[in-house]
Formats: sequence, C-alpha cells, structure tokens
Amino acid sequence: MNRSRFLEVSLYLSLVLSTAACGRRVAVASASDGDTLPRAAKVEPEMDLSNFKVNHPEQFPLVTAGEYIASTELNVTGVVSPDVARQVPVPSLASGRVIEINARLGDEVKKGELLFKVRSSDIAGAFSDYRKAVRNEQLATIQLDRAKLLFDHGVIPKSALEVAQTTEDNAKVDLETTTEHLRLFGSDPDNPTGIVEVYAPVSGVITDQQITNSSGVQALTAPNPFTIADVSHVWIVCDIYENDLAQVHLGEYADIHLNAYPGRSFRGHVANIGQIMDPNIRTAKVRLEVENPGLMRFGMFVTANFQGGVTERHAAVPSTAILHLHDREWVYMPAGNGRFRRLEIAAGKMLLGNRQEITSGIQPGDHVVANALVLQNTVEQ
Repeated sequence: MNRSRFLEVSLYLSLVLSTAACGRRVAVASASDGDTLPRAAKVEPEMDLSNFKVNHPEQFPLVTAGEYIASTELNVTGVVSPDVARQVPVPSLASGRVIEINARLGDEVKKGELLFKVRSSDIAGAFSDYRKAVRNEQLATIQLDRAKLLFDHGVIPKSALEVAQTTEDNAKVDLETTTEHLRLFGSDPDNPTGIVEVYAPVSGVITDQQITNSSGVQALTAPNPFTIADVSHVWIVCDIYENDLAQVHLGEYADIHLNAYPGRSFRGHVANIGQIMDPNIRTAKVRLEVENPGLMRFGMFVTANFQGGVTERHAAVPSTAILHLHDREWVYMPAGNGRFRRLEIAAGKMLLGNRQEITSGIQPGDHVVANALVLQNTVEQ
C-alpha cells in the first residue's frame, strides 16, 4: 500500500518537472525568434519637386523668357528621286552584239564620251545601200550629160531630156539619204566598218545599265542599254497626310534636311501636289524641286519643313535653362521665399543665340532658372 502510494507520487513529480522544462524551452525559443524578425520599415518622404526649398537661392540666377513669333510648321519625310525630265535613255543605234563596254553603272560621264560598241549587220547593209547610191548617181550624171548632148543636136525630144534630169535628181536624193543613214550610225562613208560606236548624249551619272559584254541589243527599242541622269537638280517626293494638305501650296518653299548631313539645310520649291490620294494611308505625293550641290543621292531619306501661314506666340529661353530628363523636358521656376518648383514643358527648335523655343508650359515673361542642370544636381545631393 505504501509502496503503491510512493510510485504515484514519484510519477506525479516527474510529470510536473517535465512540463516545467518544456515551458522554459518554448520561452527561450520565443525570445530567440524575436531577435531575428525584421524591424519595421521606416518610410522617409521624397522631396516634393513641385515645391521645394534650397539654401542660398541666390546661387541660381534667373532669366526672363523672351518672346518668339513662330509660324505653324509641318514636318514630313521624303525621298530623293531623279528628275524625270533630266533622265536621258541611251539606245543602241543598230541591232547586233556588244563587243566593248567603256562605262559602268554609277559612273559619271561627259557629253560625247564613248559608252559602248556594237558589231552590227545593219551598218553593213547601210554601206551596201550607200555604195549602190554612189554608182547610180554617177550613172545618172553620165546619162544626163549624154541626153543634153543629144538634145542639143536634135536627136532626142525634150521629154527624154527631162526623164534623164529626173533620174539624176532622184539618184542624188538616194545618195544623200544613204549618206545620212551612215552618219546616224556614227560611221564615216569614206571608212566603212561594221562596228557602231555609241556616245553619251548628255553629261550626268549612269543610273541604269542593261547590257553586258557579248549581249545582244536591238536598235532603238527597250530596254535601253544605258540611262543617264543629270543629278544637278533632283526631286524630293514627300507623303502628306490628307489633314495637312491645306498647309502646302504650289510655288512655296520648304527647308530640307538630309539624314546623312544633319548640319546642312537646303531649299526646295513645291512644283506639284499629287491629284491622287493613297487609299490605304490617306496621303498625297508632293514633289519638291531642289538644286543638288553634289551631296544628294537617289534614295536618300530627308525631312522637309513647310512653313504655314498662321503665327503663334511662344516663349524662348537659353538652352541651359531646359533640363532633359527621362525623355522629357523641364524648367525650374521660382516659387518665392527661396523655394522652386519643377515644371514640364514642350521644347521646340533651336534659335539663334543658343536659345530654344518653348511651345508649351511657360509664357513669355515668366522667370526660370538660367542653368537647370546645376540646380538639379544640388537637389539630388
């Protein structure tokens, strides 16, 4: 009995001690976990760029936005194209086989320069006709002289003399025709040859070539062996949207800028406004005629700037007053008591005196910080 009681008491004490130990372990673990938990984030507000204060605002001088009277502009893209009126085809004067080529595609040639040679049976036939015409003319002359002698002695009637005279006249016409035919081939009647030489009819650049050595050509038929273009004047062909056509007028001028030469500007006048609209993109072709100083090449991309008839009043500030940040433009304006605010603007074209046009955001007479980048660096520090 006593022994049983002793066992119960021992079991009870063991259970109490075990429970206490577990409680201590849980408490220690809880304390340890509390040390590794992240601390609460502390949020610090950013500077409000729409209204902030700086020390020593006098270090940031101000300038007054000037006034710039701007006319409405239309900027479009275009392509340099040849002036069709200044493109000259060079056909072969005779059918035959090309035996020599003296110029190539892209070459600059002068008027009268040899381009290619053709061996042709046409010229052989022309020489044959010429020689026959020479013999017929000589025979007709002899017959006419004989007829005159016989008529003077009363042997033949006057009608026979007239027939001889007509025959001699026709022989002269045939001789002149065959001679001119040879000259059209570029051949000398006194030095017969079966080769036709073709020369450049004008000065310019060869923009098309359709022959190679030993190729065959047909006389005065397409495709022409060469095409020569006078590149001293070119066309700029632009696509103008239907809504912008009212800003383009015949005879007016446009400023042209080449993508290849961004620092150069050219003037071209509007020579034609297309009468047909593209049904897909709703544009019309506008042709500008431009004098080429030698920089423009066919196929170049250009930008054409058309000046409208409506004027607008814009602000103009030094280019340093504009801050270019994240593909946007800003200026800093004073807000009083050493405070400034940053204002987004829309910048226009560069003006004389290192100034830049402001199309929207501020008005003429507003004050802005003269050097926006310096103030921006101060704010970031």
